[in-house]
Amino acid sequence: MPKGYVILTEAIRDQAGMDAYSRAATPSMVEANASVLAVDAEPEVLEGRWHGDRTVVLEFESVEAARRWYESAAYARAQPLRQAAAETNAVLVAGFEMPPRRA
Repeated sequence: MPKGYVILTEAIRDQAGMDAYSRAATPSMVEANASVLAVDAEPEVLEGRWHGDRTVVLEFESVEAARRWYESAAYARAQPLRQAAAETNAVLVAGFEMPPRRA
């Protein structure tokens, strides 16, 4: 079963509001066994346009686990704080496992 990843790009309008969101969202991420793989204020854009001031990549044990976290009551309490403080794009993607090499 592939891992699940939630990727958020955030155009922050209110840093204090985002700090409050982080404090409110962290317990839900811990409860869901999420790993924060990246938080970057200045990603290097290799092609095209990138949205926002900050990019966050969260890893979950599966796509289903990521969806459960995003739809959880615990995260639902934090989400309005983020929505008030930033314009965000969020996607859920499945990890990819390379097939084994044949000898």
